[in-house]
Amino acid sequence: MKTDYAYYAVGGEFPPLAHGQEVIERTKGASFGMSGFLDTISPTHTLEPLLWGHAGAGGYITDECFERIAGELIGRLSTLLPVDAVYLDLHGAMCSETFPDAEGELLRRVRASVGSLIPIVISLDYHANITAQMVECTDGMAVYLTYPHIDRQHTGSRAARILMRVLEEGVPQHRLLRRIPFLLPLNFQCTLIDPSKGIVDASVAGEGGDVLNLCYAAGFPPSDLSECGPAVVCHGYSQRTVQAAIDKLETMVIEREVEFAEPLLTPDEAVSDAMSIALTADRPVIIADTQDNPGCGGTGDTTGLLDALVRHDADAILCVFTDADAALAAHQAGIGAQLTIAIGAKHNVPGVEAFKAKFEVTHLSAGQFVTTGRSIPGRQINLGPCAVIRIGGVSVFVSSKRMQAYDQDILRHIGIEPDKQKILALKSTCHFRADFDYIAERTLIAIAPGAHIVDPRAYPYRHLRSDVKLLPSSGEGL
Repeated sequence: MKTDYAYYAVGGEFPPLAHGQEVIERTKGASFGMSGFLDTISPTHTLEPLLWGHAGAGGYITDECFERIAGELIGRLSTLLPVDAVYLDLHGAMCSETFPDAEGELLRRVRASVGSLIPIVISLDYHANITAQMVECTDGMAVYLTYPHIDRQHTGSRAARILMRVLEEGVPQHRLLRRIPFLLPLNFQCTLIDPSKGIVDASVAGEGGDVLNLCYAAGFPPSDLSECGPAVVCHGYSQRTVQAAIDKLETMVIEREVEFAEPLLTPDEAVSDAMSIALTADRPVIIADTQDNPGCGGTGDTTGLLDALVRHDADAILCVFTDADAALAAHQAGIGAQLTIAIGAKHNVPGVEAFKAKFEVTHLSAGQFVTTGRSIPGRQINLGPCAVIRIGGVSVFVSSKRMQAYDQDILRHIGIEPDKQKILALKSTCHFRADFDYIAERTLIAIAPGAHIVDPRAYPYRHLRSDVKLLPSSGEGL
């Protein structure tokens, strides 16, 4: 699934592409890095918003999309020169058709525009693949500390404080990047538990004094570039202090390599275990359909887990299943109608076939709501027409647009109470934990065919450097 300009411009899970003052209007008070930056930056500064867009995870950014958006950003910046500083709210794992390190290329163009003396500070996602070009072109950075991400705004606030310090004390002359010698599947990156929790805690503890920022990013294996993978970065005002800080954090990550692991189950194993647990549980059992996580580029319409739930006659609801045709058919038929339709498998993902059955339409909505959960509070969502269709004991929440299941309001807005369900099958990898863990009896991870392949050994890398291990040494669960 290539990511084109329209995917940015239209919006859905995220606000539509914002230009100029729209950046402030669409992000202020929301749950983005830009939101925290705007809340924290001193009002003594005059802000000149350029452009902001978020398409969510997907396939390669098309060249037309990248050049159109980057061109507008650089064009707006060029008309404002000279400026005192630049802040960019980036992800850090974007690849375009031409540029494997697309954000590094964007930063190169920004640096070329403003010159070598103007501070550039960025915020990055925890899954960033931090490259040498990104470090060389920046004077400070802040990386999310949590996965599930509940500190997007906090990270933007940290970036604002970093930028204000740079404006007061000058550009730091020392910066170091250390690349970790193994890749980490996203299932092994959760910061609610060790070793990731201890690592991010240590990065925070290592900042202060002459250390402007000490960052750890866990990487994003689906992005095919030479410098893919975990990394630690330090900017600071003393070479000795920067060296000591980054040495300590790098050593900690490498020494804890064997601790990165999580049990992974087949769909049949996951459903069977969930049904057994649910017999005596007072709370829902969660199954994460991790390889169809739209937040990692999944299509949202794979059927492997659905098939297992139906075959085992489970009492469950699957969310979010993306199929605009099925949602429209349900709306046309109305609540209570019986529909014989084939759903899913719209994107030719290997091993995925459409699921054909007779469904009953039980719930309908326009797909518009505001989230209240811990992961993305206050976000205005527009998923287009949505429906719940049921076969036997299995219900399927069907949407017109992709969104991973990281907020209970997805189900609540259509009349389904998540904590009343026996089994919640969620198309997500980790973000759901922020809003679902406290209602869950147990959480199981299922590996059904999907576009987000968990095991990096299955990726057809073309650009990845040859000296990196595709898994940490434990490899447990894969």
